[in-house]
Amino acid sequence: MTAVSPARRRVVLAALRRGTVPEAGLDLLAVGLDRFASTFDAELAGCVAGSAAFTAVRGEYGAGKTFLARWLGERAKARGMAVAEVQISETETPLHRLETVYRRLCERLATATASPSALRPVLDSWLYALEEDVLAEGAVTGEDSGALGEAVDALLERRLAALTRTTPAYAAGLRGYRRAVAGGDVDTADGLAAWLAGQPHVAASALRAAGVKGDLDHFLALGFLQGLLIVLRDAGHPGLLLVLDEGETLQRVRSDARAKALNALRQLIDEVDGGRFPGLYLLVTGTPAFFDGRQGVQLLPPLAQRLHTDFNADARFDNPRAPQIRLLGFDHDRLVELGARVRDLFASGADAPERIRSVVNDAYLSTLASAVAGGLGGRVGVAPRLFLRKLVADVLDRVEQFSDFDPRRHYALTVDDTELTEVERQAARSPDDVDIDV
Repeated sequence: MTAVSPARRRVVLAALRRGTVPEAGLDLLAVGLDRFASTFDAELAGCVAGSAAFTAVRGEYGAGKTFLARWLGERAKARGMAVAEVQISETETPLHRLETVYRRLCERLATATASPSALRPVLDSWLYALEEDVLAEGAVTGEDSGALGEAVDALLERRLAALTRTTPAYAAGLRGYRRAVAGGDVDTADGLAAWLAGQPHVAASALRAAGVKGDLDHFLALGFLQGLLIVLRDAGHPGLLLVLDEGETLQRVRSDARAKALNALRQLIDEVDGGRFPGLYLLVTGTPAFFDGRQGVQLLPPLAQRLHTDFNADARFDNPRAPQIRLLGFDHDRLVELGARVRDLFASGADAPERIRSVVNDAYLSTLASAVAGGLGGRVGVAPRLFLRKLVADVLDRVEQFSDFDPRRHYALTVDDTELTEVERQAARSPDDVDIDV
């Protein structure tokens, strides 16, 4: 294993103890994703260069869709892109209300140097970049604040010319934000930053200062996204990875809302293909039932046609450039490989690394993987989260802390219902647990 910093190691292992997906360091745990890496990297490079891309990821619960999205997010951040992961929700983030999706995007916006919400740092970086570009031209100096302000305003107008034609409200909001910051009007700047992020109920005084009015609606949302991409690029972030996670929740909404949501997704894909969003990488995740079932994508034939991908061939020959890619989840061998990576990561910072590798060898990892999967009804595909939690918190920590601890003699796997997710709980239920009226 390549050298890993203590801070990175600590963050990854702490998340695994809690049973959550780490926010960083996912390349250390990426098992089975190598076949997608070169295609993803090429598509990200295209977005950085000004094109756009779309991919749909299908997989059953526990197949690793969220993990893949965050792993791709790390690769995007390494290229300077911004990232936003939005979970589609029937109540919190309905896809048929694009203004809500945009607002969640801004709330979840992150960069390599700023955690969510990174919108305000991005806006301030954008203003700083404008001033730096003006000073680089040499026509004005930093000592002449009046001339500098006028030159920045002129450059801002040139940069926003195209956006003014398509979404004048967003351009006006940016101008107002620039004036408020330059004038030291903190309240107005805060209000306009919130309005540019799609937040409702912004103070009327802030809106009047920028010459805008009203809250963001469904029809303006795509224009605001277009404006955000311009600001990101000028602020040094040449693209945005937008993840729309858990698309399968659309199957549970009312039929009219579902139809509107599917049409909104079709519109987004068409706008990406049409070149409206240079720098945008749109990633949508969902279960096979969402993509193939009558309550999902198939309900809207134009969308189904755009996403259609043939998965009849051997999975080894899946095309990673297709509109859809599939995750097959974990089998026993991949689970053991993942366990070995985590064990080696743990050992790399331990006082007695050889003891850890010896006591928790591959044979023991295989035994533990079988036991965890067995506790989940034999469904290896939903086992990784619980397997890693047990491995780190119950086994590796104890091996490190107690010199005479041997998991083969001193540890017996137990699975408590309260530590399981709903999907794991369903997998763990045996036929005897199901009540049947007779």
